[in-house]
Amino acid sequence: MAATVKSGWATVRAHDKRQRGFTLIEVVISMAVLTIGLVSLLGVFGLAMASTQTSQQDMIAKQLANESLESIVTARNTAQLTWDQVQNVGYGSGIFLTGLQPINLPGTDGIVGTTDDATAGQQFLREPGPDGVFGNTDDVLLYLTNYQRQVTISPVLDVNGNVVTTLRAINVTIQYTTPRLGTTKTYVLSSFISQFR
Repeated sequence: MAATVKSGWATVRAHDKRQRGFTLIEVVISMAVLTIGLVSLLGVFGLAMASTQTSQQDMIAKQLANESLESIVTARNTAQLTWDQVQNVGYGSGIFLTGLQPINLPGTDGIVGTTDDATAGQQFLREPGPDGVFGNTDDVLLYLTNYQRQVTISPVLDVNGNVVTTLRAINVTIQYTTPRLGTTKTYVLSSFISQFR
């Protein structure tokens, strides 16, 4: 039931029912929903930060795989290797090591992943030092100790199951551990190489 109250300037209508605001339960539930949303958003930011920090390791792995494949193709193109040498150790007179190997500099033959790499020492990246100038004495050497490389060269079969003697498959596998997350990641580059230049 509504009552009308007259005052000097305006007429005010009063209601028997009180105006209602938010109850305490509604406020608590909305705060819980908001908190869950914010915590989820923080988790996404953390994942994005971790992905950004591992992108450098991913790029290094990709470059190491490309370097390996390019050195094999270049050695074949320049006739530095015979076709029989473009195989893993144990097949013909193959010179490429089997299994995961540490990332070493190319040995005296200049080809990555071969038997003489261990004598050349560990491969590293050179980064500019605190002054930001590359090539000074304060440059930082980043040794690739958490990377391993495997070059697998295998025969290719035709549709009848016969070995194609002029073509081989190359798989370069780079395995590395991300420092922040401590997880092992693998990058694989697959290609073919022909006997013909």
